[in-house]
Amino acid sequence: QVQLVESGGGLVQPGGSLRLSCAASGSIFSINTMGWYRQAPGKERDLVAVVASRGDTNYQDSVKGRFTISRDNAKNTVYLQMNSLKPEDTAVYYCHALITTTMGVTFNYWGQGTQVTISS
Repeated sequence: QVQLVESGGGLVQPGGSLRLSCAASGSIFSINTMGWYRQAPGKERDLVAVVASRGDTNYQDSVKGRFTISRDNAKNTVYLQMNSLKPEDTAVYYCHALITTTMGVTFNYWGQGTQVTISS
């Protein structure tokens, strides 16, 4: 069994910063991509940023230059540093990981979601 546990959401003012963390644990053999998605009320879940196992990254255009994704492979943890936050960044943020378990099966795993609210 594999779990993704997120932390770091909250309420901040426009222009502020937050750092999200997501730790994977359980019967993990290897982790391919790790990333963050977000879903605002009434909208679809969209990719925010993704990082491959070797460190290659990709970002949604609206967050380029403001958000930075990174991962610590030794800790099976992915981070999202969010700077210069805007009200339109308000959403539930979900961690995602493509994981091969010790049983040799590869699944998409999701965290429980963490609320990020940008408001003055």
